[in-house]
Amino acid sequence: MEELVKKAIQDDYPDDFAWCYGCGRLNEDGHHFRTGWQGENTQTIYIPREEHTALPGFVYGGLIASLIDCHGTGSAALALHRKNGHEPGDGSEPPRFVTASLKVDFIKPTPHGVPLKAVGKVEEIHPKKWKVNAEVYANNTLCARGEVVAVVMPSTFLKKE
Repeated sequence: MEELVKKAIQDDYPDDFAWCYGCGRLNEDGHHFRTGWQGENTQTIYIPREEHTALPGFVYGGLIASLIDCHGTGSAALALHRKNGHEPGDGSEPPRFVTASLKVDFIKPTPHGVPLKAVGKVEEIHPKKWKVNAEVYANNTLCARGEVVAVVMPSTFLKKE
């Protein structure tokens, strides 16, 4: 299993958008999920921490849902960024997405203590709406499957009162 995502879309998010608990690089307490291209698919690799235990030996399902959620929005950002002629690390600011819909199916119990790999396939369903089908693997075993509908983040999200 590839241990690292070398060029992650989250690395290019401006500071105002880098605070997500799942994928924000500036959130000290967050997961720091990092999503990049692996061929025509997207991937995120994450090693669960001890506190992500559901019961001894298994990962908490909420962490898996969070992984699918952030992997989905990151994947949509990668796809639109590429459609706009850019790649992570090229100095251009990528689009940001928010989750409109999240569906998760748990296939098998997810073992703790091994890297999790989320793999995504991205489909544009509207210029501002993308669907990402994701699968989460542990030791090459499919443990969860999900679907994220992601929409381009509205400009009003950063307006402060």
